[in-house]
Amino acid sequence: MTSIVVRPITDADVPGAAAALTEVHATDGYPVEGVGNPEAWLRPPAVLGAWVAEEAGKIVGHVGVMRPQGEGAVDLWREKSGEAEERIGVLARLFVVREARKHAAGERLMRAAMDYARQGSIRLVLDVMTKDTAAIRLYERLEWQRIGEVEHHFGAGEHIPAACYIWPAA
Repeated sequence: MTSIVVRPITDADVPGAAAALTEVHATDGYPVEGVGNPEAWLRPPAVLGAWVAEEAGKIVGHVGVMRPQGEGAVDLWREKSGEAEERIGVLARLFVVREARKHAAGERLMRAAMDYARQGSIRLVLDVMTKDTAAIRLYERLEWQRIGEVEHHFGAGEHIPAACYIWPAA
């Protein structure tokens, strides 16, 4: 049995993470945007921290914590809580290739992001497409709380329903 190593991303990891992203898009339809230029999608200026999951020398997953960039989950949480945007981070760009999911790579990536948020006193929020039921089960198992739904907008006027969650342990 191989083991999963979760660690901060390096520039050298970006091509492998982009390949994993492309693979996940082909098998799961996630993400709905970003696959045209996956390396840029993984490294936007808003990234506060990002981690990869590696198995047997291959990047098999990724997660990032981003500064808010107009996400519906951020707006929804701010309306409900009054929390300052500066204290909020967006858990984003979580993906794991299918064969690594049985080794809890997604949970380990989530825990790395949550540890980062805890150390920085950052409230994490996220939105997840309602079609992504496996991801929703993971978030709920890790005690994230659903706070509502929004429409996730992408592409040329396209949108898809998304559930919004907060991580209560900020």
